[in-house]
Amino acid sequence: MIASERGEVGLAAGIELLRAGGSAMDAVEAAVRVVEANEADHYVGVGGLPNLLGEVELDASIMDGATLRAGAVAGVTGFPHPISIARAVCDRLPQHLLLVGAGAERFADEAGIPRGETLTDEARRLWLAGLEPEAIEQARATHGGGEVAYRRQALAQIQAMSPPEGPWGTVNVLALDATGNLAVGVSTSGYPWKYPGRVGDSAVIGAGNYCDNRIGGAACTGRGELAIRAGTARTVLLEIERGADPQEACAAAVARTLDLPDEFRASLQALCLTPDGRHGGASTASGATYSVQSADEDTFTVRERKQI
Repeated sequence: MIASERGEVGLAAGIELLRAGGSAMDAVEAAVRVVEANEADHYVGVGGLPNLLGEVELDASIMDGATLRAGAVAGVTGFPHPISIARAVCDRLPQHLLLVGAGAERFADEAGIPRGETLTDEARRLWLAGLEPEAIEQARATHGGGEVAYRRQALAQIQAMSPPEGPWGTVNVLALDATGNLAVGVSTSGYPWKYPGRVGDSAVIGAGNYCDNRIGGAACTGRGELAIRAGTARTVLLEIERGADPQEACAAAVARTLDLPDEFRASLQALCLTPDGRHGGASTASGATYSVQSADEDTFTVRERKQI
């Protein structure tokens, strides 16, 4: 199994299932659920940073490499585990692939998936603090000028919309099971201060998630709008088909976004896992990493992504 930054907290749960003969789909869902439950992670699940109006909206997707079936949800509120709703869409609603907002929530109720609080006091504090002038300028050092422009625009929108008083990081988890099947799961609370209803790449198959047993699985984190415009996850697998190794495939796919005009540009990252167990990652940011753990290992190791 491999996971993006902060996804390592869920690897043990996924590996335990794989050791017991579980499927890649089960392992991915279990691992992502652990990340979604981690209140210290403010970019996924419970504790995720809110949208412009102070409401936590969650997106997720899961894809099975054996069948190319997938399930995805976006704009979900009041459910701590959107990955399980996405899995239920894949398994129990095969006539559809993506559900959004109230429809996704209605289906989750019908599927018996528990509701729960997702906005924590700490996330709300960070949401407010991140819009202070000093915090906006400090963001330049970490995420660049695009993040500064994004937050200034968010602040202007918040002021116009009169909301109630009071490092992004989607999680990617990729697994290869004992039968040779691959699966990819993605979950996020999306950009903090996003416009209500915004959907990023995490719920978009081909952009933030793609998986095919014949080639590999790939997933993205970071500036989702760029991944959607370039079809980045699917492009990683196209590069694999052309003969690139996983790291170079991720680098080539991410590089395709560098010339896209985007005044809110920020880092974009990709991960890849192949049917023979090779893996790699790339990022437009320096120092980016991912975690790896196999069934015969007691813990995960951290690997560097290629910077482009």
